[in-house]
Amino acid sequence: MAFQMLAVAVGWQVFGLTHSAFALGFIGLAQFLPMVLLMLAVGHVADRYDRRAVAAICEVIEALATAALAAGTILGWTSTALIYTAVVVVGAARAFEAPSLQALVPTLVPAPLIPAAAARSSSANQTAVIIGPALGGLLYAAQPPSVYVVATALFAAAGVLMSTIRMERRAADREPPSLRSIFAGVAFIRARPIILGAISLDLFAVLLGGATALLPIYARDILATGPWGLGLLRAAPAVGALTTSLLVGHRALHRRVGRTMFAAVIVFGLATIAFGISHWFVVSLCALVVLGAADVMSVVIRQSLVQIRTPDAMRGRVSAVNSLFIGTSNQLGEFESGVTAGWFGAVPAVLLGGIGTIVVALLWMRLFPQLAAVDRLDALPTSKQDRHAAKR
Repeated sequence: MAFQMLAVAVGWQVFGLTHSAFALGFIGLAQFLPMVLLMLAVGHVADRYDRRAVAAICEVIEALATAALAAGTILGWTSTALIYTAVVVVGAARAFEAPSLQALVPTLVPAPLIPAAAARSSSANQTAVIIGPALGGLLYAAQPPSVYVVATALFAAAGVLMSTIRMERRAADREPPSLRSIFAGVAFIRARPIILGAISLDLFAVLLGGATALLPIYARDILATGPWGLGLLRAAPAVGALTTSLLVGHRALHRRVGRTMFAAVIVFGLATIAFGISHWFVVSLCALVVLGAADVMSVVIRQSLVQIRTPDAMRGRVSAVNSLFIGTSNQLGEFESGVTAGWFGAVPAVLLGGIGTIVVALLWMRLFPQLAAVDRLDALPTSKQDRHAAKR
């Protein structure tokens, strides 16, 4: 919730200072670069150290960065340089936090419950995503510094709560650090077409469909609304995502999960196109709701595939690569959308992204037929090859 509130405030503040689509795109780039530079290190940290402690420390760092933005806004010396610096710090902390959290969940629940756990985890996250942007927009409209103050408190609370998690099972002994162990996650993914196809689909499809970076432009210039409208637009995908994740959490996916994932990505692209051409606020909200529902369906299937097929000793490194792909699809996708909008305009940029997403989904069905042919999530036992990788 704190991160979503921060995204609303930062996006609106940067656009207010610069009135530039390029500047909005650079927010995504500032979050993405730390993920790229730290990818190999963060995976090794998640596999060698207490994942709860790593996540808690990262959340405290995020609280400090947000506090700096609060102080700058209150004292009147906020600048784009300060905002980008704080975003880079938050991006670096999240680079360590994301794979630690992804690798932590499968150690807290039995393997057969991983798909349901992924769905319910997504439900909790999407609930926060609904509340965060709406609350962030309202607080910013009332008093801009209040968004950063509340977000700082929430980041700190998250760090405290993370430290209270109890582990039911002791982690296995980890191998000594070496170049081979650091790069093991990349090698593991390359050798498994189902995992490689699942996470690369997110990279290339959502990279092209990153319309959310342009929501401040749509809110201000196309839909003629204010910060409250921006908050609702940012929350709309989470409404669809929450509804879908609740359904999946209570009623597991049974058959044809591979084709379901590809269908969800195609629907995501169609919803992006619908949002791009809409000039009515209600229609735009509905398109974003559908977009969020399709996105979470793909995410739950993809995360379940990756976690079920990865031994615990490798989960941190594999999750680090997965987080990079997720970060690329979101943060770098925002940069791509901002640059494209700067060149061609906001509406053509969104339309090109939606069309590109559909093309990628169709192409990936041909490139990764094993992924399209996956029938059941619970029919994916760990292979001998995976057990051998865990021993290494």
